[in-house]
Amino acid sequence: MRFERSHTRKAVALAVVSSLVLFTAACGGGDDGSSGTKPSAGGALEGRGPIKFATGKDTSGNLGNQVKAWNAQHPDEQVTVTELPESADQQRQQMISNAQIKSTEFSVLNLDVVWTAEFAANRWITQLPEDQFPDLGKLLPSTVATGKYRDKLYAVPVTSDGGLLYYRKDLLDKAGVKPPTTWPEMVAACAKVKALPEGKAINCYAGQFEKYEGLTVNFSEAVNGAGGVVVGDDGKPNVDTPEALAGLTALVEGFKTGFIPKAAITYQEEPSRRAFQEGNLLFLRNWPYVYALANKTDGSSKIAGKFGVAPLPGLNGPGVSTLGGHNYAISEFTPNKATAADFIKFMSSEERQKANVEKTSQAPTWASLYDDPALNKQFPYLAPLKASIGSAKSRPQVVKYGDVTTAIQDAAYNALKPNGPDPKTTLKDLQTKLSSLITQ
Repeated sequence: MRFERSHTRKAVALAVVSSLVLFTAACGGGDDGSSGTKPSAGGALEGRGPIKFATGKDTSGNLGNQVKAWNAQHPDEQVTVTELPESADQQRQQMISNAQIKSTEFSVLNLDVVWTAEFAANRWITQLPEDQFPDLGKLLPSTVATGKYRDKLYAVPVTSDGGLLYYRKDLLDKAGVKPPTTWPEMVAACAKVKALPEGKAINCYAGQFEKYEGLTVNFSEAVNGAGGVVVGDDGKPNVDTPEALAGLTALVEGFKTGFIPKAAITYQEEPSRRAFQEGNLLFLRNWPYVYALANKTDGSSKIAGKFGVAPLPGLNGPGVSTLGGHNYAISEFTPNKATAADFIKFMSSEERQKANVEKTSQAPTWASLYDDPALNKQFPYLAPLKASIGSAKSRPQVVKYGDVTTAIQDAAYNALKPNGPDPKTTLKDLQTKLSSLITQ
């Protein structure tokens, strides 16, 4: 789920995944439970003709192939892809701007899972009749939950995502160490690799620490992986805790000691992928899409065949991924909703998702594909990925998600910078800020 674009999408995040129902607020005034605004009711999806699909930048290169397959079968209902900016925040804002003026420019929207409820609450997307999407029961339940708002279906999950730990298998084997399962093990493994002539110049670890949605994901994973929560099941913020302090401190100390390189403060998904792919990182936290790109044998990757994939390590035990993924929704303002619905069914089908996995290594939402022998042979990451998604946690389930994620990003980013505020003060202030934003 790249937050630079809209796969992974982005934006990064992300309660147990099966309970994911986000209540985020709109930029232009939304349904916060007191405004009296009601989401659109499900009904007949009518209107056929050409449509436009709004999505983030397709760095996989496969979206065109998927759309071409649709267009070949539907000469009178052609789909045109509109690629939005790489930044997930800019993608979201452009979609919102179009919706606020009730523009018919976009028909199908590729939404980060944390946007679905916000768009539904503001009546920017259409409620979908569940009986018209019979395959929902064959998808991972946690992914279907991300497409619902107040128990009504508004979007169909087409890709999911869970964080993974990529590591240089060749160097770990040379040093005689196994893939780490905890943060201290990862630190110790890097020290052993750096003692080798081949590993002397390599950096240890990076995630995504630029001030954007991916930082919310990485911060949440650090807190969750230390046994804490950002927002509890009771809907209240809970970051002024020993567990959250331990998680943030691990990241802060990582930067101070050089375990995390200084350049990582500028990393989003793609810069961190390139650093790993160019042989400059021993460990990388990123999404499944990296696998196919890092394993290319066309000369673009220096580590093809030299890396492995493992579950995320936690502070003192197994890590916890933030749930990622993208949902396809129908704009409330498109005149061709019937075509839009059929396009979503086509793109979310088992056949299309399998074709997409084979080309891009993006995480599918069809449960059966994780047990497909051919896919598992091609992509050994599927087993740890399924485990990652299965234990993943959502990003905060709050009304004003946009404000909340901004507060988290600001706090975490400042703490990670050189001479930033200490983690305890950071979390105490963040707790106060989140308490003023979160009203459940």
